[in-house]
Amino acid sequence: MSIEKKNPEIEKLNSEVDPAENQPETSAPEEISGVENPESETVATNFANVSAENPALAETDIAEEESATIAGDDGSESEPQSQSDAETGSEEIETAEETHSDLSLKDTLDEMESIVNREDSHSFSKKFNALRDHANRKIAEEVDSKKHEFLEEGNVEEHFEFQHPQTAKLSALVNIFKEKQDKFHKAQEADYQKNLEERLAIIERLKNLYTNSEPGVNLFKAIREIKEAWGNAGQVAKSEFKNLNNNYFHHLKMFNEMLDMNKEYLEQEFAHNLEKRQHIIQRAKELLDEKVVQKALNELQYLHKLWKEEAEPVAEEFREKTWEEFKEISNKIHERKSELIAVLESDQQDNLEKKNKIIEELQTLAAPEAPTHSYWQQAIKKVEELRTEFLKLGPVPKKISNQNWTDFKLALREFNARKNDFYKTLKDSQIHNLEAKQALIKTAQDNMNSEDWDIVVPLFKKLQEDWKTIGHVPRSQANKVWDEFRDACNTFFKNYREKNNVSGDNWKDNYKSKKALLDELKALTDEDGTVEKIENIKNAWNAIGKVPKDKLSINTEFNKTLKEKLKLNKINEFDLKEENLSESQLTDKARKIKNQIADLEAEVVQLENNLSFFGTAKRDNPLLKDTYDKLDSKKEQLDSLKLTLHQMIAGE
Repeated sequence: MSIEKKNPEIEKLNSEVDPAENQPETSAPEEISGVENPESETVATNFANVSAENPALAETDIAEEESATIAGDDGSESEPQSQSDAETGSEEIETAEETHSDLSLKDTLDEMESIVNREDSHSFSKKFNALRDHANRKIAEEVDSKKHEFLEEGNVEEHFEFQHPQTAKLSALVNIFKEKQDKFHKAQEADYQKNLEERLAIIERLKNLYTNSEPGVNLFKAIREIKEAWGNAGQVAKSEFKNLNNNYFHHLKMFNEMLDMNKEYLEQEFAHNLEKRQHIIQRAKELLDEKVVQKALNELQYLHKLWKEEAEPVAEEFREKTWEEFKEISNKIHERKSELIAVLESDQQDNLEKKNKIIEELQTLAAPEAPTHSYWQQAIKKVEELRTEFLKLGPVPKKISNQNWTDFKLALREFNARKNDFYKTLKDSQIHNLEAKQALIKTAQDNMNSEDWDIVVPLFKKLQEDWKTIGHVPRSQANKVWDEFRDACNTFFKNYREKNNVSGDNWKDNYKSKKALLDELKALTDEDGTVEKIENIKNAWNAIGKVPKDKLSINTEFNKTLKEKLKLNKINEFDLKEENLSESQLTDKARKIKNQIADLEAEVVQLENNLSFFGTAKRDNPLLKDTYDKLDSKKEQLDSLKLTLHQMIAGE
């Protein structure tokens, strides 16, 4: 298209985006006739003295807002600005005067985007418009440059077409800024209306105060509240301001005139308030002897509140005198803060010592000499108790508070790290032990049917000895690997007993071997692994042949000792006894019961493994109650079946 044709996008962006500058002007309302300028009014003496009594409690007169008006661009008056508004206006003027000629198009758009993203973007409309104009100029310059290059290449001007890539972004920024401006001014109008209604209600309260006051109303307290409410009320539209302000000061003047006409009431109010002050002073004197300092300080604060709200004003001759007396007593009570601080410091020091002791206990728990699974489970419970106790203790001296809290967190973190390291190592160790036991099982299964007795018998004895030296394996695999190893050993020794005829000449050697096994059995205690050792000794005993007839008593002694060890380790005798019976000795019913027992044992192990994941959870935990009940039921069934099988084996 021809360059002479105006770019609609650029022309659109040239429009002003500040809604405030395009708002229709409103005419200033007429003033109420007959109302004098409040600045020229003389406030009634009695009323003025209310706020002059005490500088700390004095009321600040509301300055007439009309006198703070400033001239607008069109010469009309605009509504007064607060301090923050004035500062914003100053910022507008300064930013508007900034030069943007050195900014690139990208920097200009970035600056515009920064303004759009501000919460107070409405305060930067002049700067935004200046940046917008600069961006338009930059885009126009680049379009001219592109056109010049186009013509230099010999092209026809009518064929020139170029859409600047940044035009869309500029348009979007302008539209967003305009939307935010519109939204701001709508909200501002709503605030103005709300503030107008609030100020009209305040004026109505002021009017009722001198026209319809009920007996007993504290006029001075009421007028103080009205003045404070007026001072805190927000701005209104400038079209409403002048009329509203004049009305307020008109009724304030009428109130003061009413007070001047009511001298008798004023004297009664002074006397009543003086009596209240004397009561307050008397109570303050009593607080000097209060043993609990904090209680005295709290009540003194309440007395000051009463003084301000219910004991003002009084006659001029008593104002300074009563205030100085009350202030002097207050200062003496405040001097007792040192006593309170001493008590607090003592308590904080005591808390610090207790907390440091807890931290030391945590550090000790995190560094055991020989940690075990049982130790860490007990330590976890203890740490939780210490943590709860630490958090219940009160504050410590402020200068050491952060360090004390950091030490506590570090102690907890160290404990958890050590505990996690232990269980990681334990898991790795158990996996290693599992691999070692699986290797022994593989060797036993490969040789359990061998009849090369001279080689295999010593081999199985060595396998059993090696098995004893290997530590624990993961609980989920413990029964499985033990059953596999035991079955392989039992198969071998069963074959050995059936196929190996031991000659009578070896009976004495058999006696010596059994005597050694008996001594080994007697030496066993109830420590971990005893069950496996008893099983190994029993299997080795059964693999040994006959002994001389005069030595048969060793069998009786062995069985007696075996029963004692089983009882000591809480093992049912038939758990071992039934292993010695051949299949031909078991009835079909017994085999069925045996299979049921195996299934139940597997279920019990699975349930116990599941519960082990919950650590220290108790039986009354609602989430685990059903699992515990099911486990108890399975164990009862298992005990019943074992008893039945035992009776069948014993021939009962």
